[in-house]
Amino acid sequence: MGGDIEVLNYESLRSVDSMPVEVDSTLLHRLSAIPNIGHVQRFCSKAGMLKTDKAFKAVLMRGVAEEYDTTFITAHLVSGYIPQFTAEGKETNLIVVSQQIASDLQLSTGSRIYAYFFAEKPKIRRFTVAGIYQTYIKDFDQSIVFTDLCTARNLNSWEHNQCSGIELYLNDFSRLQETDADVIQVVNRTHDSYGQTYAAVTIHELYPSIFQWLSLLDTNVWVILILMTALGVFTMTSGLLIIILERTGFIAVLKSQGATNGQLQRIFLHLAMMLVGKGMLYGNIIGFGLAFVQHYTGLFTLDAATYYVNAVPVEFPWMLLILLNIATFAISTLMLTIPTYLVSRIHPAEVMRFE
Repeated sequence: MGGDIEVLNYESLRSVDSMPVEVDSTLLHRLSAIPNIGHVQRFCSKAGMLKTDKAFKAVLMRGVAEEYDTTFITAHLVSGYIPQFTAEGKETNLIVVSQQIASDLQLSTGSRIYAYFFAEKPKIRRFTVAGIYQTYIKDFDQSIVFTDLCTARNLNSWEHNQCSGIELYLNDFSRLQETDADVIQVVNRTHDSYGQTYAAVTIHELYPSIFQWLSLLDTNVWVILILMTALGVFTMTSGLLIIILERTGFIAVLKSQGATNGQLQRIFLHLAMMLVGKGMLYGNIIGFGLAFVQHYTGLFTLDAATYYVNAVPVEFPWMLLILLNIATFAISTLMLTIPTYLVSRIHPAEVMRFE
C-alpha cells in the first residue's frame, strides 16, 4: 500500500493536500539505477467523497499507472478484478474500493457510484466498482480507493507530467537507511521545471505508529524466549536434583567401588542431556506440526481490527530455528552441570549408615 521510500513534493510534507511534482522518464531512470531499488512507480492522490442515495463517505483517490505492482492488492482482493490502470489516454472510470467502504455504502462489484471533488469548482465523476479489497489495516481500508493515474491527475487539474510522487520498493528492506541516503543524494533540494522541490521520505517516517507497534512485538518475542528458557532450565535443574537425591544409594555404591566424582557427574549429566534432547525432539514435532497446520489452514484467528491480520501468521526461518534449538540445548546443558556437583557432597559411609 506504500513504497519503502517515497519521493514527494517538499510542500506535501507540511500540508494535508497532495502537491504536484514533475515526474519524467529521466527521473524514473535515475531512481531505478540506484543500488537496491527493485521497482519504481508513480502515483497521484485526490481527496473526494463517494455518495449514494443513502450514505456518503470521504475517500482518498489513489491514481496508479500501468507500472503499478498489483501483487499486494491482488493478494487481498475479496471480489472483482484489478483493472489495467493507465497514466495517459481515456479515463477508465473504474475504481477498486475496500470492503469497509463497500459495506458502508452498500456497494458490490459492478455498482455505479458518483464521486464529488471540491476545489475552485466542484467536479463530479461517475465510477464503476471493478474490485473490492481488504487489507485489515484500518488507516487504509477506511479511505483508499484505487483508480487510474490519468483520472486523478485530471481531477487535480495538473499537467501531463505531474504526479503526487514516486514510490520506490527495495530489494533488501534491511538496507532502508543506506538506500534512502542514496535517494537523497539524487533528489533532495533539487527543483523540477515548475519550481517545485523534491524530497525523499521513508516508510518509517510516513507511518511511525505502525513500526513502533511492530517494534513492541519484537520486544515481546525476546521476553517470551527468555522466560521460556528460564522456566525450562529451572524445571530440568529441579528434575535432575530429584534424580540425584533418589539415587544416593546408587552413588554411594559406585563411590565405594572406586568411581570418582567426575565420573558420576558425567553419568548424571549424560542422563540429563538425553532427557533434554528427548523433550526438545517432542517439542519440535508438536511445535512444527501446529505451525504447519496454522500456515496452511489459518486455524487460530485474530481480531483483524487490532492485529491487521485475521489469522496468526507463520513463517519458517530455518536458520534461526536451528540456532534456537542449539542455543536452548547448550544453555540447558550448561546449567545442568550445577546440580551434578551435589554428587561430591554424598559420602558412602554416611549413606550406608543411614540405610
